[in-house]
Amino acid sequence: MADDADAKAGCERMFKRFDYNGDGKISLNELADALKVLGSSSEEEVHQRMKEIDMDHDGFISLEELFAFQRANPDLMKEVIKKLSQ
Repeated sequence: MADDADAKAGCERMFKRFDYNGDGKISLNELADALKVLGSSSEEEVHQRMKEIDMDHDGFISLEELFAFQRANPDLMKEVIKKLSQ
């Protein structure tokens, strides 16, 4: 249970960091900027990640969608959080 709470807290911190304008959602441009920071910058990769994470296909990533992606891809998200902590 503590691991889930820690994971959610890490996800929330990451979400706030990527949501540059603070509107409560991550846009395609914000995702592209975030992925550049993480070392991934191809337009194709940005669109692929958006497609994977944006479950309701509204063009934005909500905190709930990011957390669902984190639960489905825990090792990947741990690496992202680790890179952001450096």
